[in-house]
Amino acid sequence: MRKILRTFVAVALAGTGSLAIAEDSAAVAAQKSGEAAMEAGRQAEKAGDRAEKAGAAAEKAGNAAEKAGNVAEQASVDAEKAGVAAEKAGQKADRAGDKAQRASEARHQTYAKHDEPDVKDARQAIGELERSDPKLSRFFDGAAGYAVFPTVGKGAAGIGGAHGTGVLFAKGLALGKVTLTQLTVGLQLGGQAYTEVIFFETEKSLADFKKGEFTLAAQVSAVAAKAGASANVKYVKGVSVFTLAKGGVMAEASVGGQKFGYRAFQKATTTSSR
Repeated sequence: MRKILRTFVAVALAGTGSLAIAEDSAAVAAQKSGEAAMEAGRQAEKAGDRAEKAGAAAEKAGNAAEKAGNVAEQASVDAEKAGVAAEKAGQKADRAGDKAQRASEARHQTYAKHDEPDVKDARQAIGELERSDPKLSRFFDGAAGYAVFPTVGKGAAGIGGAHGTGVLFAKGLALGKVTLTQLTVGLQLGGQAYTEVIFFETEKSLADFKKGEFTLAAQVSAVAAKAGASANVKYVKGVSVFTLAKGGVMAEASVGGQKFGYRAFQKATTTSSR
């Protein structure tokens, strides 16, 4: 009987120890699980912070993109407005140019009614030159003076020549009659007739011409008057020469060797349109 009792006691004691060990193992596992959970929580919190920062950055980028879009849209609107304004300004300039041209032609016609025949012809020639190249107006307006030859006739094949008469203008006055002669040796491609104008840059070059013994240097060439031809033309030794063919294209534009005479009117004509 005692042996049996000792056996029960031993079993009881063994069961209690096993239970204690099991409880300790469970506690350790639970502690580790808690620590892992806490670490996971911290990682999740960090991930949340990063996600929040990324969201804020994305929002800022979106706002910046929206502002850039607004600026681009406004720039497009402004550019369109500027284009419309430029177009209107161009149309206004065209109308102003047409008006000025009509006014110039009207002045020429008005003054021509009272001019001597030579002066009348010269004014008509000026109108034709300006119609061929409107930019010639800067020469007519800025030159110290200019000699206009409405018609210069050229010879035919072989030894030919050229001759013409015209008028000298300066400071709004028709000053006197001018003559042109040119002896040309060599091939002339058919008889030609053309209008010629000589602009004088300075008072000195004008005074030299008025002496009545003026000659264009052999290397001087004239510029054919046509739209835009005078835009980049400059004076050479105080003069600039333009020609306008009558009834066709000129075969040559050489005016070198031309000699000029000048005879002042008894009274300068004051009805110049310039």
